[in-house]
Amino acid sequence: MTDLNEPLKVIGERTAKVLASALDLHTVGDLLRHYPRRYDRRGELTDLAGLVEGEQVTVVAEVLRGVTRPMRNRRGSIFEATVTDGSGQLSLLFFHRAGWHRDRLQPGRRGLFAGKVSVYRGRRQLAHPEYELFETEDGAEERARAYADALIPIYPAAEKVTSWAIAKAVATVLGMLGDLPDPLPEELRRRHRLVGLAEAYRLLHTPRDWDDVNAARKRLKWDEAFAVQVALARRRRAAQQQPARPRPRVPGRLLDAFDANLPFTLTEGQREVGEVIAADLASEHPMHRLLQGDVGAGKTLVALRAMLQVVDAGGQAALLAPTEVLAQQHQRSITAMLGPLARAGQLDGAEHATRVALLTGSLGAAARREALLDAASGRAGIVIGTHALLQEQVSFADLGLVVVDEQHRFGVEQRDALRDKSADGRPHVLVMTATPIPRTVAMTVYGDLDVVALRQLPEGRSPVATHVVPARDKPHYLARAWERIREEVAQGRQAYVVCPRIDGDGEEPEEAGQLVPDAEAGVQGRRAPLAVVDLLAEAEQGPLRGLRLAALHGRLAPDDKDKVMRAFAAGEIDVLVATTVVEVGVNVPNATVMMIMDADRFGVSQLHQLRGRVGRGSLPGLCLLVTEAEEGSPARRRLDAVASTTDGFELSRLDLEQRREGDVLGAAQSGRSATLRMLTVTQQQDEEIIGRAREEATALVEADPELADHPVLARALDELLGDDRAEYLEKA
Repeated sequence: MTDLNEPLKVIGERTAKVLASALDLHTVGDLLRHYPRRYDRRGELTDLAGLVEGEQVTVVAEVLRGVTRPMRNRRGSIFEATVTDGSGQLSLLFFHRAGWHRDRLQPGRRGLFAGKVSVYRGRRQLAHPEYELFETEDGAEERARAYADALIPIYPAAEKVTSWAIAKAVATVLGMLGDLPDPLPEELRRRHRLVGLAEAYRLLHTPRDWDDVNAARKRLKWDEAFAVQVALARRRRAAQQQPARPRPRVPGRLLDAFDANLPFTLTEGQREVGEVIAADLASEHPMHRLLQGDVGAGKTLVALRAMLQVVDAGGQAALLAPTEVLAQQHQRSITAMLGPLARAGQLDGAEHATRVALLTGSLGAAARREALLDAASGRAGIVIGTHALLQEQVSFADLGLVVVDEQHRFGVEQRDALRDKSADGRPHVLVMTATPIPRTVAMTVYGDLDVVALRQLPEGRSPVATHVVPARDKPHYLARAWERIREEVAQGRQAYVVCPRIDGDGEEPEEAGQLVPDAEAGVQGRRAPLAVVDLLAEAEQGPLRGLRLAALHGRLAPDDKDKVMRAFAAGEIDVLVATTVVEVGVNVPNATVMMIMDADRFGVSQLHQLRGRVGRGSLPGLCLLVTEAEEGSPARRRLDAVASTTDGFELSRLDLEQRREGDVLGAAQSGRSATLRMLTVTQQQDEEIIGRAREEATALVEADPELADHPVLARALDELLGDDRAEYLEKA
């Protein structure tokens, strides 16, 4: 058998049905790509202390003792076997055929035990577990040791199918497997010392030792990395051949006037990145660039200068923001930075001035008509908006540049809808993210983009001190945190207090934040997340009594949100109690304290973004991470890491390690299982594989863009990516 698309019926109708219904495995390839989760040895026991309640597990353990007792309310007996790893213990309960299980599970026997972990009276147990005992090995000591050291693959299993049942199915398939057509070119395999595809499957599923496992994993990681990089290389090549109207810098107009009036000097990084983008905009092919930078690095200024270059060249620029608060902030800050340059048609407008239009879903009818007319007529050189920009009735006179802020909040179709509004070729695209991206992710998620980074912070930015406040263990620390806010307000400064939720009822809007699941937090007896509405009432009557407080969250009417933000920016509010609606884009230099309640409920990048709201002027900033997570728990370690550094690039790697890379080609868009099953982009070894695969893929696509000379690779690419992922890559 040489076809991985062969239906699993070849191993038996009954087994095929179980694997299809329980694990969504339908073909030979599906089964062979259902990789072992880990490997155990008969001579080594599983650490039972790490078992989590509710988890479906398979463990290697030794029977310690067994007890048979009568049932309380009906006839029959219960057999309880206790298995151990030498330190911890786990109970196995059998309510049927107690005698049969008692005879098999004798003290000293070892085997695989599988079931769902539950807890009863503080003891972990498996009720009616499946199990398979190891055969005893008689004979020479050397043979016995080899038997004990043999690797046993432990597969992701389900209630209806055990790990060893999967192993038997895999063994059946491997017994029928012949040579497989190999998608990796022979020269590439030779250069990087990779085993063939069929051999990789054999080594992975039936390894003799760890060398076999490592050789198989290296090869299968290359398959995943190379397929993704070939797809991205083809996209890059296709994009480079698309036409776009050049937008070269025009001397003596808006951009020159703006630069001349800047009250500060651009950083070296801003100048260098600006020159790269300026050259891209002058090209006859569309720019497709990712601008990443740490919090406060000045990405908006770089984007504004690019927009002005396009306006000077006769085009328009659209800035797409994820929330109304951020869109309004951009409109206010850009208008303020431009001054008379943004007041075209007004008495105090500068020569060559333009307009900055705002288009959001909450605009009144008259304001909306005016914004639509400004965009369609070309009077507004810069149009800033939310998803409202994507609507069909929105048109542009000459859309030359699309800037996407916080791009991870937008789907592929949304970005594509805005790009399609260009009437003449494809517009240049500048994608911005304030969440620094590790190199591996940049080469995978954004592998079709040209990436530039701003690492240098502008002069005048003040340091931000970050402290973890253990509210449960040391309540006096929390009291002191409230005092620090009062002290800052007494000196004429302002503060943010951020909560995970708006109130205790209903679903939160997207801008209320993506919370870390409770299971990750390491807090026993975990209460509900703190809410803005409740905390505001408590603070007004308690630790912040007498101060001017206001709430800001996603359920407020857009006009009310804008009113609150304007009042806070004007210094009319001392403390803003908010959700993560203030996470990005909010710029109030007088705010010096960021207090994050239930900080363990937020991810690393979100905490870093929130911290970036303070220290934005000449005053030093203070970030207080309030938590009830226990010391030493994963949540506390995460918070300690955030407190230990303000380097967003370092934190981004930690964030990725904790969130896992998921499906780098967009699981949210496709809904299928992850494309990357073997590759882990956070590992140094895998980073090297991705880099080499990118080089190999680029060279191959340059030589054979249609993959005409590599039909097996083309077929494997289609199968791995699927139609929806291929479409995703075409649109991204």
